[in-house]
Amino acid sequence: MNYLPKPIPTDSVRLPSEIQELIEVLARNVHEVWAQERLAGGWMFGPTRDDGAKKHPCLVSYEELPESEKEYDRRMALETIKAILALGYRIEKS
Repeated sequence: MNYLPKPIPTDSVRLPSEIQELIEVLARNVHEVWAQERLAGGWMFGPTRDDGAKKHPCLVSYEELPESEKEYDRRMALETIKAILALGYRIEKS
């Protein structure tokens, strides 16, 4: 495999503290979108992941997720926000 990921460089992006609330809101939404897509595809909750049976232990509310899963969603939200800022866009609450 020769694929080498090249995400938008975000190391120099510093986020204001008020963005932390946005990160959590977006992380929750990331989970909701993922769960909605899974459920629409016929997946159900199951105590262990079983791709053949379409069962997944994370088909629960965001609050019920293990902290490791919440951290994954937070990381996706954080990196998306940082990429937006790195590309020169601004985020303003109206």
